[in-house]
Amino acid sequence: MAEELDMKNQAAPAGTPADTGHGHAHGCGCNCGHEHVEGHTHSGSCCDHDHSHETGGVCPCGHDAVGNGVGHDRAMGRIFFALLGGLLTVNSFLLEWLLPEQEFAASMSALFGAFILALPIIVTAVKDLINGKVYMNELVALAILAALASADFQTAGLIAFFLLLTIIIETRTASGAQRSIEELIKLTPNTARKLVDGAEVEVQVTELQIGDRIRVRPGENFPVDARIIAGESTVNQASITGESLPIEKTIGSDVFAGTQNLTGLVDLEVTKVGEDTTLGKVKDMILQAEASRTPVVRIIDRYAGYYTPIVLMLACVTWGVTGEMSRVITLMVIACPCAVVLATPTAVVAAVAAAARLGIFIKNVSHLELASKITSFVFDKTGTLTDGLLSVVKLNPFGEISPAELLKVAGSAEQYSNHPTAIAIQKLAAEAQLQLDSATDFQEAPGKGVAANINGVPCLIGRANWMKDQGITVPEHNAGATEGMSVVYVARGGVVLGWIGFRDKLRREAPAMIADLRRLGVRFCAMVTGDRQSVAEAVASQLQIDEFKSECLPEGKVEFVENIKKSSRVAVVGDGVNDAPALAAGDLGIAMGAIGSDIAVNSASIALMTNDLRRIPMLVYLSRKSRMIINQNLVFGMLFVFGGMILSVVGWMTPIWAAVLHAGSTLIIIFNSARLVRTGEELTLEESASEAGDEAA
Repeated sequence: MAEELDMKNQAAPAGTPADTGHGHAHGCGCNCGHEHVEGHTHSGSCCDHDHSHETGGVCPCGHDAVGNGVGHDRAMGRIFFALLGGLLTVNSFLLEWLLPEQEFAASMSALFGAFILALPIIVTAVKDLINGKVYMNELVALAILAALASADFQTAGLIAFFLLLTIIIETRTASGAQRSIEELIKLTPNTARKLVDGAEVEVQVTELQIGDRIRVRPGENFPVDARIIAGESTVNQASITGESLPIEKTIGSDVFAGTQNLTGLVDLEVTKVGEDTTLGKVKDMILQAEASRTPVVRIIDRYAGYYTPIVLMLACVTWGVTGEMSRVITLMVIACPCAVVLATPTAVVAAVAAAARLGIFIKNVSHLELASKITSFVFDKTGTLTDGLLSVVKLNPFGEISPAELLKVAGSAEQYSNHPTAIAIQKLAAEAQLQLDSATDFQEAPGKGVAANINGVPCLIGRANWMKDQGITVPEHNAGATEGMSVVYVARGGVVLGWIGFRDKLRREAPAMIADLRRLGVRFCAMVTGDRQSVAEAVASQLQIDEFKSECLPEGKVEFVENIKKSSRVAVVGDGVNDAPALAAGDLGIAMGAIGSDIAVNSASIALMTNDLRRIPMLVYLSRKSRMIINQNLVFGMLFVFGGMILSVVGWMTPIWAAVLHAGSTLIIIFNSARLVRTGEELTLEESASEAGDEAA
């Protein structure tokens, strides 16, 4: 309620968060905007400064940090105050109705009940005054004190009860980030079975280091990111990717902290620990999203400091004109803009939770709002619209060179590259059981090719244009022979040995994704790729892409995006590795398949933990739905506050009804926002049915 606005008024300017040194810009999930001590977490409502520091110390907002659990204890304390004070207030009414002669006992019960209920609110208001602040807390406290001063203890008790109830509800609602982190922490075990000389030794997860070997049994969660070195299993990755069905994992497969080992006993080599794990990055993204603020909230922050003095002036005028304290009390109760303040945060928390359940992680809630305004999409081809799993479909040597020799030279030069073409060449070379030569002086030109010395001879593998730039003549050949294929040329000692053709498969959900975006009103869909014209044209034709650009280097992709930005808001979708410059150039960057990828998480505004393209139109739909609900909440909240103020001034509303409506409006806002939580549920159900059908087939 008012305290939420109080919290926001003390916020530092947007975009100036503290750097805790953990790789994220905030270190805590609250919205108070203060710079926080490293290691600090929040519990309960930030607006009450319920800071809990893991390392102790003093919170910069001026309140002592007294260790873990402070926020939880204070929340439980509020519930105790509400129950005890509520019982005493109800008891006063019962005594008055059933035992009229016990008037003194009824008054004392009402007095003690009102005092107990008002105490937490008044204490918070006094703290604000001591710090030289006058915000919404003071409106509520003054209303309660006015009721107490007029000896209307039952009214004071009822007002305090409903307002304290509102605070408890808001505390629970506003701590969305903290609860999200708590749920994530539950996914990772505290201990792990480390393999030492083949024997299992139980150690704390915090003691694990990269390169350690651990064992995970069926039914257990993986404690860190690791790679399977023995055994195979089925893994449930829904906690991170939102995938509806488990994934098969074999030797060499990566597994991620917080995911569940379902069927097999596996030995693993630790690849990432602590905050560097995929789960750690997910936690950081949740913190970043819920610590960020939308433009609407920033507007409220800007003008909140003027609101309370204006209401107090209006209360003085009302008292001076009417002389009725009940109207003044009603005005101050109804003027507390809980519904307005909660309109955006509750919807944001629900939307971020819905997105996370689908494997969509949003680093800043302003990006969620921006997604609803996107009118153009630019897609990378390989790994985004296509599976990205290239296969060698043709080896075309020149002259006396054999296919095996062509493949051996290519495989030897590409053995240190992670590019899809390199992986496809290495895979075929392994299947052919070729013994690759060692490569030295390896260099890779992104989007162009690789160079290396093999047995002292310089070798190049790459596109025709790059070969020509290196001074190598590429022989003419029949263009029809390479139709529909991605082609790289192999040169040794300045002479081209031949070319290798690749094909990639279009993702099966890509056509439906484009169609869904069209239905959502996206006007323009484009594709950029470093691939050849014929390959790009074939993909664009299948998907009915409006425009495409082929043989495009990273700087060319950026230029293409910048041109589109001149006339529309554009989202760039890529794999987050080769497309980092383009992702950063768009108004909105969406990284596909970001699970385990540092570059994807860092370069994009939004990270999709799977390669399921259906998440993209779902993101746009969720963004538009959340904006609609925020607008509904704001309209309702403003009508309630300003309408209630008018009714209170003219004397058509009592203080008790003001308190009841205050709590009721808060609940309406929360329940309206909660409708967002189940957004996308039909997508996961559809995935389950589709994948079950595929298995049956």
